[in-house]
Parts: sequence; C-alpha cells; structure tokens
Amino acid sequence: LKRCPSKIESQNGTHVSEFHLFGLSEDPDLQPCLFGLFLSMYLITVFGNLVIILAICSDPHLHTPMYFFLSILSFVDICFISTTVPNLVVNIWLHSWVITHAGCLIQMSIYILFATMDDMLLTVMAYDRFVAICHPLHYAVLMSPRLCRFLVCTCLSVSIVNSQLHTLFVLQFTNFQEVQVANFFCDPSHVVNLVCSNTFSKDMVKYFAVGIFGFFPVVAITLSYYKIISSILKIASSSGRYKAFSTCGSHLSAVSLFYGTSIGVYLGSGITESPRKVVIASVVYTVINPMLNPFIYSLRNRDMKQAFNRIHRRKFFFRT
Repeated sequence: LKRCPSKIESQNGTHVSEFHLFGLSEDPDLQPCLFGLFLSMYLITVFGNLVIILAICSDPHLHTPMYFFLSILSFVDICFISTTVPNLVVNIWLHSWVITHAGCLIQMSIYILFATMDDMLLTVMAYDRFVAICHPLHYAVLMSPRLCRFLVCTCLSVSIVNSQLHTLFVLQFTNFQEVQVANFFCDPSHVVNLVCSNTFSKDMVKYFAVGIFGFFPVVAITLSYYKIISSILKIASSSGRYKAFSTCGSHLSAVSLFYGTSIGVYLGSGITESPRKVVIASVVYTVINPMLNPFIYSLRNRDMKQAFNRIHRRKFFFRT
C-alpha cells in the first residue's frame, strides 16, 4: 500500500492484519552477533537496575525521597527496555520482522506508557533536587512520603493518558499508507505517520506528545537547575559547592543522556530519509540509555557506593 484508499476503496478494503518492521541488518552472517549483542545488553540492563532496586530496598540509609524515585525509575527502565528488546531478539533469531496489527498497537501503547513515565520521573527528581538544595531545612516536610507517592501516581496517570490517546487515535483507522514501519519496533511517530488521516489530526497528536514528552518537562527541569545552580554559587566554600553539586550530578547526567538521545532520534528522523540511521539512533535511545542509567547512579553516586559496600560486608559477615 503506497497511498490512502479512497472512500469507496476503504469500504471494500480489508483491515491491515500485520506490519513489517525494519530489520537491523540484512547480512545473515551478522545475525548471530546481533542476537548475542542485544541479548547481553538486555540482561545487563535488567540485572543492573535490579541491583539498584535491591540496594535501595535493603539499605535503610537510602530510604529517602531521592532514592525512592530512583528505585521507581530503575523499575520503569526495566519495563521500558522489555517493551522492545525481547521482541527484537526473537525477530533476529527467527529471521522474521513481521508483527501483527494488534501486537503493534500493544507494543506502541506500552512503549509510550513507560517512555512518558521515564520522562515524568526525571522531572520529579529534578524538583526533588531543587527542594533538597534550595530549601534544605524544609526538605523533610516538603518532600513527605505522602507527596512522593502522589507524585509517582501523577506520573503514572499522565503516562496512561498519553499512551491511551495515541492508541485510540490509531484505532480509529483501519487503512494505512503502507505496512512498512521504518524502525525495529512500532515507534509511535512512525505508526501515526502511516495512518490514513488528514495532516491536521496527525499534527495535533504529535504536538500533544511533544508538549507532554518534551516542552513542559524540559522547562521544569531547566528552571529547577537554574535555581539549583544559583543556590550553589552562593555557597562560600568550594568544598560545600562541590558537595551540593555532587548530589545532583548523577541526575543531571541521566537527564542529559535521556534528552540528548531522544531529541537526536526525533530530529534525525525528520532530517534524514535513511531508515538505517533512524534505527541506529533508536537503538541508542531505547537500549543504550536504560543500560547506562545503573552505571551512572552507581559509579557517580557516593551513597550508592557506600550502600554496595555495606551489602558486601553484610554478606561476608554472614558467610563467615
């Protein structure tokens, strides 16, 4: 299908039953290497984020709002990468890049849910760092356990609404311009572009997604870090400034990685017409990003290092 059918053709046409995903490589010699590579990255991501969650749950020193949000973020990262990579690994193994219409919509819906959740959590964590550095004396009151739970529930609610709006929009249509999705998974931006609808409807969906997914979170994070940096610069001692900035260094690295790769994916897909380049950029966003988050928060975070050392000493003590 290369064009949207007319009204008469639409009435006599059949529903699209499957989509064809864009494979990573057509070289059969590379398939075993790709299979092993993506399976390894998936296992590393799941294991790394599980270690973060277990460390936070088992160490009372980490029972703070910052690490509560980090544990939720690690869980979301596991779910986020599980939306795309297991299906990718199976497709490489079976040498099949076909996905059913229902399967594509389910994958798209879950992908949007956890991608938006990731986005919202990074915004909430920026607010948490703002309160901790700019209002340290009121931190325990402002970031109460009840508020933390409310913020997580709000993030989940916004994510569900964003996911369902995209899914309901696509469900309204049974005809598509073509069945080839120019990515290794059902990327929402590509699936929406394939829908036989007027340009205004597509643009409304995209603008809503950009607003929820990009503009408002970026503005909130930018304002939070503007206030944070202003407060840090007012600290007299250099050691105090370094200590204050180190508490938000890991989060700032994760934010830069998340938005740097996501903006690269969507700008790249709009500039380049090469599906191969879009796929490579999507791999960085959907696979590399969740895999690096555990390393960012463990290697650059002193509290996490101390928690790992306490867990290690505890295991050694029980072993002896």
